[in-house]
Amino acid sequence: MEQSKIITIKNLVKKFPVGKGFFIALNGINTGFEQGEFAGLVGPSGSGKTTLLNIIGSLDSPSEGSAEVLGYSVGSLTHKQAAMLRRQHIGFIFQTFNLLPVYTVFENIEFPLLLMNMTATERTKAVHDAIEWVGLGDKIKSRPAMLSGGECQRVAIARAMVKKPEIVLADEPTANLDAENSHHILQTMEKLNKELKTTFIFATHDEKVINYLHRKIQLFDGKIAKDELIKSI
Repeated sequence: MEQSKIITIKNLVKKFPVGKGFFIALNGINTGFEQGEFAGLVGPSGSGKTTLLNIIGSLDSPSEGSAEVLGYSVGSLTHKQAAMLRRQHIGFIFQTFNLLPVYTVFENIEFPLLLMNMTATERTKAVHDAIEWVGLGDKIKSRPAMLSGGECQRVAIARAMVKKPEIVLADEPTANLDAENSHHILQTMEKLNKELKTTFIFATHDEKVINYLHRKIQLFDGKIAKDELIKSI
C-alpha cells in the first residue's frame, strides 16, 4: 500500500537580507515526506537544515517556490492560519527543552492542550498517556529544576506528542545530552514513530541521531547533496 505524502517541497528558495544583498539559505530544494517517516536533515552548520525545518513548521515562509504541509501552502498562510496549523498538527522539540520553570511536568505537557477545544478530563487522560510513553510517571509533580537533562528532554517529547500531531520537528534534540540519555531519547521517539505513525523530521549533525534515521537528506550550501533511504518505513 502506497504511503500518503504529507509534505511536498518544490523549487524552494529562502533568502535573508544581508547588507545590500541577500544570503541564500536554501537554493532550489525539491523533496517530500510520507506519513510515518523517521527522517533527518543532516549537514554542517549553515547548510540550511534549521531554515528548512522552520519552513516545514510554518515558522517561516519561502522566498520562492512552494512548501505544502498537510494540504496547506505555507507561503500563503496568514499568521493566524500558520499558528492554527502548528497548534493542531505539528509538534516541536528543541535542543534547549523550552520548558516553563514554574510549571510541573504535568502542567508543561498539558500546556499545548489548553489552546485546543478539550475538556479537563480529556486533557488529563492525554497528559497521562504522554507521560506513560516517555516513562516519567514518577515525576509528574516535579518542576524542571528537579529533573536531569534527559528527563527534561523526555518532558519536551511528551509535550510535543501529547496532541498526537501528524508531524514532529526536532532541531538538534540531543545537543545537550550525554550518549546514554541521547540513546534513550531516540529510542523513545522511534517507538512513538512506530506506534502512532507520526512523521519525525530531525535537523542534526549528531552521529548518534543519524544512526537512528530511516532516511537521511544531506544538505550542503542550501542544496540537497544526497537523499538516501536507510531503512524502509
